[in-house]
Amino acid sequence: MLQPDIQAELDRLNAIPGPPAHEVPVEEARAAHTGETERLCGPGEPVAEVRDLRVPGPGGEVPVRVWRPAAEEAPGVVVFLHGGGWMMGTIDSYDTALRALANASGAIVAAVGYRLSPEHRFPAALDDCLAAIRWAAAHARELGGDPARLAVAGDSAGGNLAAVCARRLRGELPLRAQVLIYPVIDAALNTPSYREFSQDHGLSAASMRRFWNLYLDGADGSDPDASPLRATDLAGLAPAYVLTAEEDVLRDEGEAYAAALRDAGVATELVRWPGTVHGFFRWLAIGATAREAVDAVAAALRRAFDDR
Repeated sequence: MLQPDIQAELDRLNAIPGPPAHEVPVEEARAAHTGETERLCGPGEPVAEVRDLRVPGPGGEVPVRVWRPAAEEAPGVVVFLHGGGWMMGTIDSYDTALRALANASGAIVAAVGYRLSPEHRFPAALDDCLAAIRWAAAHARELGGDPARLAVAGDSAGGNLAAVCARRLRGELPLRAQVLIYPVIDAALNTPSYREFSQDHGLSAASMRRFWNLYLDGADGSDPDASPLRATDLAGLAPAYVLTAEEDVLRDEGEAYAAALRDAGVATELVRWPGTVHGFFRWLAIGATAREAVDAVAAALRRAFDDR
């Protein structure tokens, strides 16, 4: 059974008239995602400082927003990559959740406004994220953080990008953690959770198929830079915290990736959040479930940055 606040939101989503989500034009889908943010997320918590920056990237400057929590000295730096199927999502739509994460973790959080599909196909988003993480590592002290305490995190499509970045930056940057929140991990779309929760659970199998098609635009979905589960060598990656939602098409692939990391000798904590659906991490305004998950992720980051 779903948590009561999650069930109420799912019932509301399923009652909305109109075409299914995967048939809504891209610009309308983006506008709807933005329009729902205030109702689902609510107002953001105060933080010590917010900075909007633009950092160099391979396709031009990349927007980055930085939240610095109060009462912390030389904290860790978490680069967060937002979800939205590589097609939607903005720094603004994650502002509330990431303020909460910064305060709860005591870490500086930097969100990346990477290029979206279909205007920019794979690997444009990945290239932007890699550039932003490298920039954050090189400028951690300027942000007020500790360059020796760096982590990458992301949810959904952002979890995909975070997983790939953690592998691509292995041996280059000393990442303390990779935090993957109901991540997109494989383009096959063929797990039991895809069949069990294919519709009426928020994110549908048809929507994920559309997201993949727009993101790849003909590129090979078996490329490990697109599908992290296809990587043949995961040894030596940063310790992982993987959070999956119980009733989510992406649940099984996220848990399969956690198992693959463990098999490769990577310290991995897997948490299946009970009674939830995809996307719930941002839904701080509708009940307590999202706040509990944010606090759990924050605690994992505190453990990763703790030198004791």
